[in-house]
Amino acid sequence: MKLSSAMGLFAMASLFSLASFAQTSTKMDMKEKSVTVGGSPMYPSKNIIENAMNSKDHTTLVAAVKAAGLVETLEGPGPFTVFAPTNEAFDKLPKGTVETLLKPENKSMLTSVLTYHVVSGKWSAADLMKKIQDGNGNAELTTLQGGKLWATIKGNKLILKDEKGAWASVTIKDVNQNNGVIHVIDAVLMPK
Repeated sequence: MKLSSAMGLFAMASLFSLASFAQTSTKMDMKEKSVTVGGSPMYPSKNIIENAMNSKDHTTLVAAVKAAGLVETLEGPGPFTVFAPTNEAFDKLPKGTVETLLKPENKSMLTSVLTYHVVSGKWSAADLMKKIQDGNGNAELTTLQGGKLWATIKGNKLILKDEKGAWASVTIKDVNQNNGVIHVIDAVLMPK
């Protein structure tokens, strides 16, 4: 066999292998029902942090999680339900609030605010709806921070109320993770 023929066969075998890998990879992606958040697919096989880091709409949240030292926790087994405020939600806070929270001396306050957005267990939108129905229109949730959130329905939207009486709407529900679920919200929730 000539060298050029052998190289040609090798090249064809390599192309076949690449095509086969791409097809397998595409089939795997198709098997995983992803939800697009911030322009990127969120895969159920990834953890909360792996997915959140890919969302262009959650760069402030990811920076805050890193500053609070919560990355390892949210990469852990959980399961966790995270109510994830978007960048726009953080922008609604009074000017300078985010910058103040991100200062090292305010780490405990930042941790308190962030863990107030996390509930132990995996609560899908259907689970929350059932809890709301069972609670005659309200569901009380205990956060990892130790505070309370209340879930209810307004129109066809799942709404959360914080301890200060402010409201956030779930804009994207049931973003499944391998260690829980994310529900994207349009406002930052605050503990007392």
